Amino acid sequence: MGDSGLEVTSEIGRLETVLLHRPGKEVENLTPALMERLLFDDIPYLEVARKEHDEFAKVLKDNGVEVLYLEKLASEAIKDIEVREEFIEEFLNEANITGQGTREALKKYFKEFENQDLIDKLMAGVRKNEIPNYKSKSLTDMVTTDYPFVLDPMPNLYFTRDPFATIGTGITLNHMKTRTRNRETIFAKYIFDYHPKFKDERIPIWFNRDENTSLEGGDELVLSDKVIAIGISERTEARAIEKFAKNIFSNGQTFETILAFDIPKKRAFMHLDTVFTMVDYDKFTIHPEIEGPLKLYSISKGDNDNINIVEEEATLEEILKKYLGLEDVTLIRCAGGDPVDAPREQWNDGSNTLAIAPGEVVVYSRNYVTNELLKEHGIKTHIIPSSELSRGRGGPRCMSMPLRRKKL
Repeated sequence: MGDSGLEVTSEIGRLETVLLHRPGKEVENLTPALMERLLFDDIPYLEVARKEHDEFAKVLKDNGVEVLYLEKLASEAIKDIEVREEFIEEFLNEANITGQGTREALKKYFKEFENQDLIDKLMAGVRKNEIPNYKSKSLTDMVTTDYPFVLDPMPNLYFTRDPFATIGTGITLNHMKTRTRNRETIFAKYIFDYHPKFKDERIPIWFNRDENTSLEGGDELVLSDKVIAIGISERTEARAIEKFAKNIFSNGQTFETILAFDIPKKRAFMHLDTVFTMVDYDKFTIHPEIEGPLKLYSISKGDNDNINIVEEEATLEEILKKYLGLEDVTLIRCAGGDPVDAPREQWNDGSNTLAIAPGEVVVYSRNYVTNELLKEHGIKTHIIPSSELSRGRGGPRCMSMPLRRKKL
């Protein structure tokens, strides 16, 4: 291959390489008081969550997928001492560690760590009682004396889908909606800039993390080598989509249309992929509420690096037939749209599947009503245990970032 090997031109092409993050101590640094701020509704039990995650990775490996881990790549990316120092500085800036005394205490504390342990520790967060003789010297720190952390944990990291997204042969290095998640994108930045696997490749970046508008990976779906769908959602802004469109259209990629779906700005619809995923050439899992009619904007390339935007209103079925050139489309409703089963399974990401090949998906065991429906529609399902992983409100697609898929 000789190149970085990044290429994703569909949601369903056979998955060849994927990036995961095995849940770490950051999950045990969640407290009820912190949950809202760190975007959790519950606290997963780490030991079981890890077993479930290992099962997920095993299913992928058993099906020929190369599994890479975010934490391992990040530690390999900061091998050079200068890169490591720069990484720590940037991380502390992003974590808003402004008190000079605290900053120095943390840097001194980090000196003892090998690279892998350092990455794990930054992900896990640092409790005040871990730092020897920690005394806050700044007013900011003194005022928050009962707060247990010097550095907040990053429990959302096992959802590797959001901080960046592989689209075509490049990536969007995302600017996250919430401050608490924006630190997650630093790992990707250093991996693509300094990891031996990627650093010499000129990987195009369609959107960068220093933008002041937000774009998140759960809202980015590559429906075909011609069509990308993006949700204008609680987490992704219209301005970001426009910027992304201009960049990707001017690069000679195969994409011709970006469909910007205006979806409800509420937690149940957090990202487009929580209400809609592709499982086969003409089959999709959906939350019944997204059937439409929907308001969407089709964005295409104009003259001189301009873009054309057309507002449309149509049902999801009409949109998919039109833009994917399909005679027929099957929309598989989460739990068949049952008034009780559907909202329950939707809450546990029943519509969030990860296709590893056309008509072959990874799903959570607890969404058994939806899983039966998928089988009835001829979809092969790989079922993974999910009692703890699902507490983070994200499914198999959320937990994976494909780096390479076979072309269809």
